[in-house]
Amino acid sequence: MTNIQQSQHPLVKHKLARLRDRRTDPKKFRELVREIAALLAYEATADLQTVEREVETPLAAAPGAELKEKIGLVPILRAGLGMVEGFWELMPSAEVWHIGLYRDERTLKPVEYYNKLPVEPTVSVCIILDPMLATGGSAVATVDVLKRWGVLKIKFVGLIGAPEGIDALQQAHPDVPIYLAAVDERLNERGYIVPGLGDAGDRQFGTA
Repeated sequence: MTNIQQSQHPLVKHKLARLRDRRTDPKKFRELVREIAALLAYEATADLQTVEREVETPLAAAPGAELKEKIGLVPILRAGLGMVEGFWELMPSAEVWHIGLYRDERTLKPVEYYNKLPVEPTVSVCIILDPMLATGGSAVATVDVLKRWGVLKIKFVGLIGAPEGIDALQQAHPDVPIYLAAVDERLNERGYIVPGLGDAGDRQFGTA
């Protein structure tokens, strides 16, 4: 797992434990998803390119920097929506493009139902947001879409990953780095991460 980074930050571990708790209500769950996403955003953007820029302080000119690359956030509907605000707090100018995928419960394969990407890429870096990297099918399909769109630099950011999903994404797209709060034990027979946290979409939107 050479291109996977599992956060070791104490705040991430603390908040993730609260997120997993079955007693956490949807309102608090959404807050925790946003907060963990912001912490992971800090780690996942550490290698973004910058250009030098001079700014005027109240006292004198000072050297500075600004982002060189234009960022696009790609939440996988619907669970990925909860991670957007955490990233936006750090990168308010980032574009957001939605890709809708659902998992066929019989085959466990992703089915695309929504894609409104423009004909030509408008960003140079895309960050895929999805709380759970389970089978890896949705992540692989999303990277496929973005590469066909013409984006060259893609990252995946999630909360929890299973070894099966991580392996699937790495096998299909070894050039895509993976950032996670935790790597769990396995998938169960229904394709859910164990111990995981249940269905991230249902828990965010109160539809469990």
